[in-house]
Amino acid sequence: QVQLVESGGGLVQAGDSLRLSCSASGRAFSSYVMGWFRQAPGKEREFVAVISRRALTTYYTDSVKGRFTISRDNAKNMVYLQMNSLKPEDTAVYFCAARNSVVTDPNYSKYDYWGQGTQVTVSS
Repeated sequence: QVQLVESGGGLVQAGDSLRLSCSASGRAFSSYVMGWFRQAPGKEREFVAVISRRALTTYYTDSVKGRFTISRDNAKNMVYLQMNSLKPEDTAVYFCAARNSVVTDPNYSKYDYWGQGTQVTVSS
């Protein structure tokens, strides 16, 4: 089992940057695919980025490509989301999630463990 805790959210202006962190406790962190998802008010939870177990593969939703970077440090049980050139439409609660699989899947229903989320608000 994995417990996930996100941090790093906040209120920023359009064009600013934030780095979200997700700390994982539990065993065998490196055996989990890690993803970032977000949910805006009144909208469904959506995929943002995913990283494979050894960080060899990453995928992003089109709206964040070139602006966001997902990374992980298996020695520290951490996964990060560097968000640059933030836009008001990036405003959402951001969740990290873990999937006990080799498959980097963008479908949130495939993930086994979730953090509590961290709020990101981007003002125009």
